[in-house]
Amino acid sequence: MQKILFSIVLFISFLGIKAQNVMTPELLVQLNKVSGKGITKDGKSVIYSVSKYHLDSDSKSTTLYKIPIIGGNAEVITNDSALLNDASISPNGTYKIIASDVKLKNVTGQDFYSDVKNSNVKIYDALNYRHWDTWEDGAYSHIFYYETKNSDAKGIDIMEGEPFDCPQKPFGGAEDYLWSPDSNSILYVTKKLNGTAYAVSTNTDIYEYNLKTKVTKNLTEENKGYDTQPAFSSKGQLAWLQMKRDGYEADKNDIIVKLDDKTINLTANWDGTVNSFLWDEKGEKIYFIAPIAGTVQMFEIKVPSSANKISEPKQLTDGQFDVSGMVGQSKNTMVVTRRDMNHAPELYTVNLKDGKMMQLTHENDATYNSLDLGKVEKRMVKTTDGKEMLTWVIYPPNFDPSKKYPTLLYCQGGPQGALSQFYSFRWNFQIMAANGYIIVAPNRRGMPGHGVEWNEQISKDYGGQNMEDYLAAIDDVAKEPYVDNDRLGCVGASYGGYSVFYLAGIHNGRFKSFISHDGLFNLKSMYGTTEELFFVNWDLGGPYWDKNNKAAQQSFTKFNPVNFVSKWDTPILIIQGEKDYRVPIGQGLEAFQAAQLQGIKSKLLLFPDENHWVLNSQNSIVWQREFFKWLKETL
Repeated sequence: MQKILFSIVLFISFLGIKAQNVMTPELLVQLNKVSGKGITKDGKSVIYSVSKYHLDSDSKSTTLYKIPIIGGNAEVITNDSALLNDASISPNGTYKIIASDVKLKNVTGQDFYSDVKNSNVKIYDALNYRHWDTWEDGAYSHIFYYETKNSDAKGIDIMEGEPFDCPQKPFGGAEDYLWSPDSNSILYVTKKLNGTAYAVSTNTDIYEYNLKTKVTKNLTEENKGYDTQPAFSSKGQLAWLQMKRDGYEADKNDIIVKLDDKTINLTANWDGTVNSFLWDEKGEKIYFIAPIAGTVQMFEIKVPSSANKISEPKQLTDGQFDVSGMVGQSKNTMVVTRRDMNHAPELYTVNLKDGKMMQLTHENDATYNSLDLGKVEKRMVKTTDGKEMLTWVIYPPNFDPSKKYPTLLYCQGGPQGALSQFYSFRWNFQIMAANGYIIVAPNRRGMPGHGVEWNEQISKDYGGQNMEDYLAAIDDVAKEPYVDNDRLGCVGASYGGYSVFYLAGIHNGRFKSFISHDGLFNLKSMYGTTEELFFVNWDLGGPYWDKNNKAAQQSFTKFNPVNFVSKWDTPILIIQGEKDYRVPIGQGLEAFQAAQLQGIKSKLLLFPDENHWVLNSQNSIVWQREFFKWLKETL
């Protein structure tokens, strides 16, 4: 009887899945999230994990798998430690690295006054007092090592007494430290600056700590921008990523190699920027991924024997997708993560001889096979200054060109974030399309993948040419007979949210609805409350009180959305994370208050526990429901 009941429930559930033929918020948050862990020691299999959120129980589960690198059935495993190389253990097996917090500064009331144990106060006398979504507490992440044969022994702090972090805040991880091939040294990445100097600089360096001498050496002292992701080849040659200019977080990212005690920039003459890289097994090439023409692809470049023998990078993959990460290599095969606007990331293999790809995991095939997906089309749009701009246009499932559709202009954040074939679990184009909207997503000025000049143009020109790029894209697509020009909306987050606020004051009646998530509204208060000041210094030009700084004065006057708020006349939804310290809460509250006081239809969607993103699954569902509820009301 129980088997019969189970079969009935299963059949009903199956019918429910088949009846649901478009993407929904509930389906989106319950998609399987695939993460590659590495290639097994024998080179024959790939280890990966699958995480899943369960809406009915508001819980998450993670399962570990092993799958043959040539394809086949995945096998559930319970432990991967014996199958994968542990990068935290020295090559000779003697030592292990760990990262751990060390309290070095007094910050809380209790730190200063032992008799007020129940006080709740923080005391600061210098920047940087908070980062991303956490307040500084006086503790710093340090690198320790200890002997593997004595795991109970107290580790040795190679940064003892130093008020610096490794891994780096806010997003650093295991890529920030590694062993030298001879096991005699530990290399690590940190920014050895304090106070205001820390807040305005991107000058991270790669340091080498010698276990025998206890001496630390700065390997990249001559470079004043980011130095990150150090990695040794199988031959013991060191490479890393480097940005040249201090304070410019979106500078061209190049691959640097050490050759005979000299540094060589492999990609200096290549008109692109590198996301990440891996040495090939023989140490003769470097594979890297980089944005190009609205996608992210995999490249290779040969490592030269001398500085005058540098070759051009060779593109290995090509197609309407993103290669979002490299998991590892086994002979002529590279395992990568691949995604596109209609599909969440899955693992693929790349044939390193011809670039051909094979899908390895199929964790979400059943869901996607039950859905009607919208078409994603590449469209070239002529900008106001005569350039050709790639614009993605996403159509509703079962699109009928004889009908008219409401259309959304999507404004990308960053502002130097690539608008590639990404798959977002919040700004999901497939859900927008499933709700009957056409989406117009232009690769406006400021985005990587179209040359360094295109990428850099946006800095200090926030309200300039890129705003013209946005309007050129929506105006071009709006000429099509299937676009309902009386139902145009404009949406975006971060710099995209800034774009929404700015366009709300200059759109000349184009749009009938706006949605801004964590957007910059008042650039003066933004400058006074954001945490990583190098960002606003570079992109806005400097502080608002510097009256002799023409770039800064233009940003805080001509390009400041708050100065055009009197021209707002269109409904606007404002979304804000209370723990967003990059674009702090005042930005959203100021914008909402301005709209309300002017009698403009507006709504504030506040997430007290979210930062610049929405990470909680149930919060994400509310986000999606309110997003489309607003569009339904206003479009």
